[in-house]
This record gives sequence, structure tokens and C-alpha cells, in this order.
Amino acid sequence: MPTRKVAILMFDDVEVLDFAGPFEVFSVTSQLSKASQPFAVSTVAEHPGAVIARNGLSINPDCTIADCPRPDILIVPGGLGTRKLIDNSAVINWIEDCSQTAELVLSVCTGSLLLAKAGLLEGLAATTHHGALDLLRELAPNTTIVENQRFVDNDKIITSGGIAAGIDMSLHVVGKLLGTAQAEQTAEYMEYHTIVQK
Repeated sequence: MPTRKVAILMFDDVEVLDFAGPFEVFSVTSQLSKASQPFAVSTVAEHPGAVIARNGLSINPDCTIADCPRPDILIVPGGLGTRKLIDNSAVINWIEDCSQTAELVLSVCTGSLLLAKAGLLEGLAATTHHGALDLLRELAPNTTIVENQRFVDNDKIITSGGIAAGIDMSLHVVGKLLGTAQAEQTAEYMEYHTIVQK
């Protein structure tokens, strides 16, 4: 089985659990897999140097959008920093470009706003943090906005609700790609007590 390249977009004021939850799920899955490494996870930012996440956490991304290997799975987290990125054409164009060849494009929380701006939610169903539902409606008028659901799976495009919902979505993706047993093993290792959807 080939290793899927997972790229997580980083930016100032990114919500910590938005990126750390999926990072943990995909990394732990690879750590537990004895036969192969199903995922290689990296972090990517617009520019070189540290990114300052919410509450002052400093992160050193692995690469930039200019030199990042084309991801098989792109994860766009949320946080207050998404509000500035909505008008950042370099990042929005990169997301749209990655979506052309990626197997899956995932968003956590208000990361869905960036998917909307890139035109990726057109005609689909999507969710986001409960405090940003109206903003998502404004940015994606042709998208069915789903409330009170941990994640919405459109096959290639998957959006999740606020913050911790990114863990649920990531476990769902592990189950989707590798089977429910693998997802349950990852959740058990993380002591994350959730129901992995079959």
C-alpha cells in the first residue's frame, strides 16, 4: 500500500486542536501499522519560519506552499486566522490547486470558509463551527449548510464542525481508507471514546 502524503495548512491564529487532533490521528495510525506506513504527515505554511497558533503556541512548519509535495490528503484547519486568509489569493489558489489532484480535502472548524472561498463547496453539503454557520452561508450560497453534525462527507470533500470534531472526522477518514478496525485501534490508543462510523 503506498504512503499517502497528508499536508496540514498552518497559519497565524490557527486553532491548536484543529491541526493537532488530525495530526495525532494520522500519525498514530501510521505508528500502529506494522505492515506499512499508510500516512506521512507534514505541516505547510505560506512563508518559511514560525507560525504563531492560538494562545501563543509557536509551530515550525515542515515546508511552504511553494515547495510542499503535492498532498494526497489536504487538511485545512480553522481558527480566527481564517478570516485574514479568506482574502489571501496565494493561499486560496494553493488550496484550489491541491484539490485538483488530492484524493481527499478535509476542513476542520472554520477551515470550511477557505474551502468555500476556493469554490470547493459549490453544490455540496458542509458544516463548520456553530459560531460561523452564517458566515459560511454568506461565502457559500449554493452550499447546503448542515448544523449539529460532527462532520459531513461528500466523498472527496469532508468538512467537520468545531475544533474537537476534527478528530472524529480524521478517525472517519482512517476507517474509510483503511477499514473500521484500524480506526478503532487508533481511537483506542488515543483513549478517544467515540463511535467510529462504519
